[in-house]
Amino acid sequence: MANHKSSVKRAKQEKTRRMTNKTKTAKSRTAVKALKDAIAKGDKVTAKTLLQKAQSLLAKLAKSPAMKKQTASRKTSRLTKQVASIK
Repeated sequence: MANHKSSVKRAKQEKTRRMTNKTKTAKSRTAVKALKDAIAKGDKVTAKTLLQKAQSLLAKLAKSPAMKKQTASRKTSRLTKQVASIK
């Protein structure tokens, strides 16, 4: 456990950042999962709207240290390809 004032504060900050990152990551995972379900069903209209939401959440996540820019970009690219391939 923290013994100094500064280390107590640092522990609090780490906890809040960890929780923020966790909620943002969970939201983006949920959006991606919903998008993948729409892709599997072949519903192009729904997939396009869900793709915009997923892209937005992934971009926001990439701004924070919770996810690297390249990872978000790769995921977005792959999802976009999958939506485009729906007939």
